[in-house]
Amino acid sequence: MSPGRSAGGGGLGIELRIDPASGVPPFEQLRMRIRDAVASGELAAGVRLPTVRALAAELGLAVNTVARSYRELETDALIETRGRLGSFVAATGSPAHRELQAAARAFADRAESLGVDPTEALDLARAALGLGTGVGATPE
Repeated sequence: MSPGRSAGGGGLGIELRIDPASGVPPFEQLRMRIRDAVASGELAAGVRLPTVRALAAELGLAVNTVARSYRELETDALIETRGRLGSFVAATGSPAHRELQAAARAFADRAESLGVDPTEALDLARAALGLGTGVGATPE
């Protein structure tokens, strides 16, 4: 891998790497990495993206470069901007899939706010889906 500017993704939980030696423009490298993270499920629906300025500073890019990536991701309906609230990963797929993505995000947020360990939260979700119980899960 050639050296480049990288960042932890501004709290996104994904590695963002920009290779200045690549023939692919930096805005496109960033757009493709976020697109791939959304497609693979690394970035779930409802996740808030860093501000354009914060991500530009973290990656050592011009603000306009990150802004262009965000605009193109929004055009592709992969992210949505909610004014002053910021930019978020959009729900994708069929209406049922989008609704489940939103429910999953709400479940994750609620589990976190209650201080529930993510593994226990997953065990509870598996039990609720009838997929068996894990440690700490008790179906009702």
